[in-house]
Amino acid sequence: VQLQASGGGLVQAGGSLRLSCAASGLTFSNYGMAWFRQAPGKEREFVAAIRWSGGITYYADSVKGRFTISRDNAKNTVSLQMNSLKPEDTAVYYCAAGRVVTSTSSTPRAYNYWGQGTLVTVSS
Repeated sequence: VQLQASGGGLVQAGGSLRLSCAASGLTFSNYGMAWFRQAPGKEREFVAAIRWSGGITYYADSVKGRFTISRDNAKNTVSLQMNSLKPEDTAVYYCAAGRVVTSTSSTPRAYNYWGQGTLVTVSS
């Protein structure tokens, strides 16, 4: 299984970025997908998740209303549109795949596969 995250970069506060994660080696439509992030010196934290069908999404309170997770099961991709970025959004962002994604799937152990991460830096 491979999850390849891309789209990170340097952006000014208030700007936008779109992250993408391409999955291979698994039946993508059978998996819920999520984005986590990890800032230097901090634990990995949940950002957003989407169920296999794409109809149900979950967000951390810190990103609700600013970030949008979506998926394309035909292309085996999951995306994270990040708007109104803040310096505290600076982190390495990871995509993850889990067989069962529910409202309680906000811990890393709920996910079976992980991508390599992509760095997002938001300058003030």
